[in-house]
Amino acid sequence: MKVLANDGIATSGVVALEEAGFEVILETIAQEQLVNYINENKITVLLVRSATTVRTDIIDNCPSLKIIGRGGVGMDNIDVDYARGKELKVINTPAASSHSVAELVFAHLFGMVRFLHHSNQNMPLEGDIKFKQLKKAYAKGVELKGKTIGILGFGRIGQATAKVALGVGMKVIAFDPFLDSANIELEFFDGQTVNFTIDTISKEDVLKQADFISLHVPSQDKYVISTAEFDIMKDGAGIVNAARGGVIDEIALVKAIEDGKISNAALDVFESEPTPEIQLLMNPHISLTPHIGAATLEAQTRIGEELASQIIKILG
Repeated sequence: MKVLANDGIATSGVVALEEAGFEVILETIAQEQLVNYINENKITVLLVRSATTVRTDIIDNCPSLKIIGRGGVGMDNIDVDYARGKELKVINTPAASSHSVAELVFAHLFGMVRFLHHSNQNMPLEGDIKFKQLKKAYAKGVELKGKTIGILGFGRIGQATAKVALGVGMKVIAFDPFLDSANIELEFFDGQTVNFTIDTISKEDVLKQADFISLHVPSQDKYVISTAEFDIMKDGAGIVNAARGGVIDEIALVKAIEDGKISNAALDVFESEPTPEIQLLMNPHISLTPHIGAATLEAQTRIGEELASQIIKILG
């Protein structure tokens, strides 16, 4: 049986699948050519990440397909219910990238509070002639320790973010409409563990109390954060979106920054991805990454192994 990993898969996944007797194809086939390629090569399993979409054209016209797999958490690029209605198996890897996303959130947070995204741009340009001026410009950083982080969406990634926050010394508050509380276990290098129970509170209370907001929600029909939510937040709060493009109203975000309501923001995902709006890209108060939340070697290894395990279990 043939597996087409159209957006790539880690070597660990390839090895596991090949050892189980599968042929793994690592070519990247253009979206409009996928149906023909799948049929001509009798592909049994189609694996994608965020670049490839799997809609009704593929589901209806590729009879050899038995499994559609998403390397990651969200599956908004797959017509999941429709595929399952056609008796295809649809799988993903919800736990594999949680810690990687959480670390990216804190990479942005640390950078924001110490102006690193500014400094790393300006030091190469002016560090030799304006060193003292730059030192003064970046001398009003703050520490994350002792601050309150509000997490909207307290599933696997939200809880992984809470673990990092607790390790830094932050107070964690959270909102999740489907969860009343969560046990957070911090694991240390020497095997020791410390447990925290975090009770979720209302979204409004999180917005009112948090110094920083981190979003970890699925794709929504409407904005999770827009003008009304910004108005509730603390003056000078920071916000990070490493979840999905479209959960923050980007126009409202830019205005909140211009008004001084939001001091800094960080975006790993965008409404108009892969062509983010220029007013976001050029805003000096926004820390930017190109949708790399799960893009660590460790996460991709876990994703590959988890996909392979599920495929082998289903078809082996």
